[in-house]
Amino acid sequence: MNLSDMLGYADIQQLSRIADVYRCECNGHSKNDLIQSILSTVSRNDVFEAQISSMKLEDLRFLNSLLFESQSSFSLEDLLARVQQSRFGDAAVKEVPDPPQKKRKSKKKSDEAEKTLTPREMIAKFKHHGWLFNGFSGPSRYLFQVPNDLKARFRATLARRFAAELQYTDEPPVYRDEQMLIHDDITHLLHYCHHNEIQLTADGSMYKRFMLQLFDQFGVPEELPAKGAWRFGYGRHFNQYPDRMSFIYDYCYYSKYIIETQTILTLTGAGEERIHARPSGEAGQIYRFWLKLYKGPVTNLLSLVHWMNALAVEWVTVESLRAVLVPFIKPYYYDDANTILEQRIMTMMVHLGLLRLGEHPIHGAVVKMTKAGTAVVSGINIEEQGTVTLH
Repeated sequence: MNLSDMLGYADIQQLSRIADVYRCECNGHSKNDLIQSILSTVSRNDVFEAQISSMKLEDLRFLNSLLFESQSSFSLEDLLARVQQSRFGDAAVKEVPDPPQKKRKSKKKSDEAEKTLTPREMIAKFKHHGWLFNGFSGPSRYLFQVPNDLKARFRATLARRFAAELQYTDEPPVYRDEQMLIHDDITHLLHYCHHNEIQLTADGSMYKRFMLQLFDQFGVPEELPAKGAWRFGYGRHFNQYPDRMSFIYDYCYYSKYIIETQTILTLTGAGEERIHARPSGEAGQIYRFWLKLYKGPVTNLLSLVHWMNALAVEWVTVESLRAVLVPFIKPYYYDDANTILEQRIMTMMVHLGLLRLGEHPIHGAVVKMTKAGTAVVSGINIEEQGTVTLH
């Protein structure tokens, strides 16, 4: 539903709170006047821009976590978790319920006070701004929604703000484009399993000699992880395999193309079929699997990929993207925000064929989304679009 629909279902108390936030001048006893005044005020770009400009980084992180989700409703527990995840390195704020009379008296203070809001106060703040609404009947009463039209405006407004801080360039003389290579290397891995008896170590990973033979067949060269390096959180054998191979292996394992016994890696019937024919829509399947595999360590991976898709339509410097996106990335153990952006997101997007990575003689590292990458992230299956015949 859009904002106008949700305002129509809201009670007059919530409408009055929203009108207070936007300083609407209207008859506070008339629900219709309140709704019309709120809609008129919120529709003004200067008002909307001012609201976003006044948001703290925590607010923006929380908002960002809601903008690209396919789900339309969120439980209170989900929202509380998202607020907590928007706090990077901040001390946890204890949830101490305020007495009812204190909540009413401190409403105005909660918007302007410098103290950190509790997660429940943050959610209440979003409700008072008309950015979150409760359901209105049945089980939906316990769920929250963001108006669809406001979601679109938030995305468009933030995209303009971010783009204004970016440095766009002309096409670099050289760039990496790995489209289709990951599909080929999935085939290479399965073909190797078919023709070789791959022995596994006690921890379930391949012996070094098998890995090195696989690397020779892959279209993208990689090296084994350094001994003693801290590696975790991005796959089953991420500590033994390099990033790209680890991902390919996990995709084949969870697709049931391969199975591990105690000592041997074996190809399945489905794996044999995959050797002979790549399934329709595989690019989208691989992308969705990556999101599922990496969203544990990178909690807001989906929104970060969508921002890459929106901001890297043309060649843009990695340095300027870092300045815009790093504040939205939560460090993960020994991976700091810069490492996550460059190695776990950008480099993996290059491996998936979503992104091109170039070297500009003046501006250094630059990236640009591929057409196929834009289609995949936008949810369009190119392979199912058919062909056009011109007569």
